[in-house]
Amino acid sequence: MEPTLAGIVGIVAMLALFTTRMPVAYVMTLVGFAGFALLISPQGALSMLSRTYYDTFSSYALSTIPLFILMGQLAFNSGISKRLYECAYQFLGHIRGGLAMATVAACTAFGAVCGSSPATAATMAMVAIPEMKRYGYADSLAAGSVAAGGSMGMIMPPSVVLIIYGVLTGQSIGALFVAGILPAIVLTLLFIVAIAIQCRLRPNLGRGGERGDAAARLRSLLGLADTLAIFLLVIGGMFFGLFTPTEAASVGVLGIIALSLLKRQLSWKAFADSLYETLRTSAMVLFLVAGASVFGKFLAVTRIPFDVAGWVAAMDLPNVLIMALILGIYMIGGCFMDALALVMLTIPVFYPVVQHLGYDPIWFGVIIVLVTQIGVITPPVGINAYVVYGMCQKIAPSVTLEAVFKGITPFLLAIISGIALMMLFPQIVLLLPGLMY
Repeated sequence: MEPTLAGIVGIVAMLALFTTRMPVAYVMTLVGFAGFALLISPQGALSMLSRTYYDTFSSYALSTIPLFILMGQLAFNSGISKRLYECAYQFLGHIRGGLAMATVAACTAFGAVCGSSPATAATMAMVAIPEMKRYGYADSLAAGSVAAGGSMGMIMPPSVVLIIYGVLTGQSIGALFVAGILPAIVLTLLFIVAIAIQCRLRPNLGRGGERGDAAARLRSLLGLADTLAIFLLVIGGMFFGLFTPTEAASVGVLGIIALSLLKRQLSWKAFADSLYETLRTSAMVLFLVAGASVFGKFLAVTRIPFDVAGWVAAMDLPNVLIMALILGIYMIGGCFMDALALVMLTIPVFYPVVQHLGYDPIWFGVIIVLVTQIGVITPPVGINAYVVYGMCQKIAPSVTLEAVFKGITPFLLAIISGIALMMLFPQIVLLLPGLMY
């Protein structure tokens, strides 16, 4: 079979298998292996498969993933998320829509020690939704703010998606982490503005809570100290060149364990639960990486990525329109595919195009994460929306899936506004990495 035709058939077969709910990692491995065997040889395909899986699971660069996931799990089980929410509530909870604003701020802060979007959403749903329901917040605003705020775990370092992008493109993971800080802050502020506008137009969505006194606010700031210390240790260590990303992840894990033991906030059961969830999540991510690598090697043999790159580069369009086309593909694709899988499948195709157009690869990595962030809160995949809905079945059964998706809509507009800002002003992304190097 002609290589390009084989590649097209492989892509169609992969999309068809996705509809069977077969795990994405297995689909990419199966199609990639079969296509490689068809175009090269069965023996070559077996050799490629074994080497790819061995290289993935023995990769030093990818060892940051389980370490950062463990850091997030330990932070959750030691009660850091609850203290973060309490701090945000003391400062924002008394104003109209303040509890939702506090939730978004706490999600961003928790993302600084978690790195996972669904984990951030699930954690903050348990803490924030009962409080918002108690103060009479509309289901849509309560659930929407948690689902959208949870997506901040994708861009706020340490981000698993940024790690994967760095590994695939050979870019510095430390530089990508630092580049994500200002965009995360900007997006958090845009989310808060979106909540303020909603509550001004429809005051019944969320009334203010009780105003905390100065002493309560000061006490709540002490609860923020743990997160701030770990964040400064991990990100500051990379910023000043004291640690590699893997070393920084190890230091972060040890730091949270030390703080938890000193405060007696981590039981043996919570520690065991953290290890179990880390093992489960890490295995899922690494299998995705390995599967995408196998499929990528098949695509490389078909030369489709190079043909697409050449076709896009040859289009008689301004660079900004080509970039808008690429981002549009990511935006639509993110609605139908897991963010990690989408990034791993498409980066080999679009990264050469972006390089040819002269865009900064660090900037592109952050923008891609922001665009795929839309996918985690929009149907039909919308993993964060389903995570929040699932948590609500336990803590607030009145919240419907329709209410979750309805509440997310204003935050989608905020994300799109943030992407436009960072395309117009790329220094928002590149300022801190520029200081780092």
